[in-house]
Amino acid sequence: MRFSKHYILTSTLFLFTAVVCVVSVNCNSPQPQVVATDGKSLSVAYCKSCHQYPEPRLLDQETWTKHVLPAMAPRLGIKVYADDQYVNDLEAKSAVSYDDWLKIVDYYTRASPKKLIPARVPVAPLKDWSNFSLIKPAHDVPLATTTMVAFDTTGRRIYTSDRMNSSIFRWSNQLKMLSAVKYPSPAVDVQFGKDDKGNPQGVFTFIGSMDAVDIANGFVKQVDLNSINAQKEIQIAGKLPRPIQSVPADIDKNGLQDWVVCGFGHNLGGLYWYKQLQGNQFEKHTISTMPGAEHAVIGDFNHDGWPDVACLFAQADEGVWLFLNDHKGGFTSRNILRFPPMYGSSSFQLVDFNNDGQPDVLYTSGDNSDYSKILKPFHGVYIYLNQGNFKFKQAYFYPVNGATKAVAADFNGDGRLDIALIAFFSDLKKNPGEGFTYFEEDSPLHFIPHNLPIYNQGRWICMDVNDYNGDGSPDIILGNFSMGFINDDSIKPGWNTHTPFVILKNNNKFLSKKR
Repeated sequence: MRFSKHYILTSTLFLFTAVVCVVSVNCNSPQPQVVATDGKSLSVAYCKSCHQYPEPRLLDQETWTKHVLPAMAPRLGIKVYADDQYVNDLEAKSAVSYDDWLKIVDYYTRASPKKLIPARVPVAPLKDWSNFSLIKPAHDVPLATTTMVAFDTTGRRIYTSDRMNSSIFRWSNQLKMLSAVKYPSPAVDVQFGKDDKGNPQGVFTFIGSMDAVDIANGFVKQVDLNSINAQKEIQIAGKLPRPIQSVPADIDKNGLQDWVVCGFGHNLGGLYWYKQLQGNQFEKHTISTMPGAEHAVIGDFNHDGWPDVACLFAQADEGVWLFLNDHKGGFTSRNILRFPPMYGSSSFQLVDFNNDGQPDVLYTSGDNSDYSKILKPFHGVYIYLNQGNFKFKQAYFYPVNGATKAVAADFNGDGRLDIALIAFFSDLKKNPGEGFTYFEEDSPLHFIPHNLPIYNQGRWICMDVNDYNGDGSPDIILGNFSMGFINDDSIKPGWNTHTPFVILKNNNKFLSKKR
């Protein structure tokens, strides 16, 4: 079975986490031999042993003292009572002494701000439709809990899934529901392709447990799209820790299609590749045991003719890692971007923004379902330009509360890369329009943001970009997860809770210019 690069670039990604943005229990780094005596030096020594150092200024005082630090303490062996009080257990085997822990708490209490200052946007967003118009499906649902949206441009179909029914829904090009097939879990990702006989196939990733728990009941299946029935399915992987994406790659260059799977997990997770054997059997190999594997991209990054893997991790040790193929079924790893553990890394894409022939990084941070459920000024969309030799430098940032996913494409046909962005954890009270933003690039790395007036149509958690109607211009499909995960109890849904998805039809008709 073959899946083209076209489908790798247009796959959907669903992020649904409730992660602990603190020290991971899976930290493989040795505990530091600490000689420091003050709170700041102690915090640097212990925190940097597992992830990038979290500066006190990144969160407000209450969030540190009432939520994050009490969540971190048990992971270092310090007992907590009454939510934010600590126990001096002389028999406990802790990584840090009780007295040193209190010094760390005191340091973060004194050094953190009372409140975070909201980020200023460099360019005020326009409130308009830009070059898009809204299309809605012909069928509503009792409650929209969409977990996946995807354009199948070859079969001219749309596929969705949801948490409520754990089904795969197939929609016509006229947005009429054609079928619904129930599975043990909702699907969160799909890759489209064809088998050796030319029959359309979909490889679906089923997350298993939606909640942030260490239960390995996710799976990956190849489904015949002509029928969608169990008898024609091929099990690629099972017993996975909350997988959220699978991408094809012939890792060992033997001519058989393998699969790289992101097991996001919770405290346990990993990045895996499944070697295809004869008879549609697959053999599991581990690339990394870090939890939080979120989005993988396949490419020959060191130009040796072998497929490598770039992957965004979004648990405690957040960042982008390269896994370079060693030609023997294994990988060597190197970190290219790293972020503090409360950033809430949510998506990344490799794309050449400055047209120099080297892939740059489009990145979003905005997951906000952890122990620091506050609006954060560093949430938003970033561009890191490739400096060569696996070095990247930040060249653009636009603040967007709760940014979830960004996709770069030439939406207006001017030869420049624009950006479509969704924000599931947007400022629902004061700025609900930032739930979707279209960034129109008018000059190199300068964008005009447009907040399309669709915030009352749904709450967007997943997105796909492709030319669904064949007119040469990329369209956008947005999945509506309408209930739950609202960090402010005073906010009640004022948006549509019954429409599973909407399409933003691109009204420009063009064949994108080569850049």
